Amino acid sequence: MRNHNHTQEDNLLKNHLVINIKDILKDAVIAGLVIFIVSYGGLYLAIKIFPEFFINYINPVFNSDGSRDTFFYMHPFILGISLSIFWSRFYKFFRGNIILTGLEFGVTYGFVALLPILWITYAAMDVEFQMVASWMIYGIFQSSIAGMIFYLLNKNKRS
Repeated sequence: MRNHNHTQEDNLLKNHLVINIKDILKDAVIAGLVIFIVSYGGLYLAIKIFPEFFINYINPVFNSDGSRDTFFYMHPFILGISLSIFWSRFYKFFRGNIILTGLEFGVTYGFVALLPILWITYAAMDVEFQMVASWMIYGIFQSSIAGMIFYLLNKNKRS
């Protein structure tokens, strides 16, 4: 009897993991697509509105020969996977409406994940503080958008 219960528990856990992975990937793709559209649309507008700020990116550190452009355009989807995993583990701690939940999710992610890496980037690379601060704001914006998407996609889990 004990082996039967143990096997049954293992099967329930495996089924839960498979369902959870499918949900995580589905949410990640949707969030990645929305982040892609909003981020690159926003970046296009920002370059038009603040061209003097983006002159700093005309630098050999940021210019590639085009061989890695695919990685650049994959970023929203990689971010979507990371954020979807983060959401699936901690969504129950975020309360409020769609805007508050999205902002809290984004700010939490920003301070847990972005701040440490941006701190070391600023310390190790010859980049201006203003540029690194803009990356922090951009990252919080992207993760807040993802938080709002996850909120909408997972309304039924939140109750």
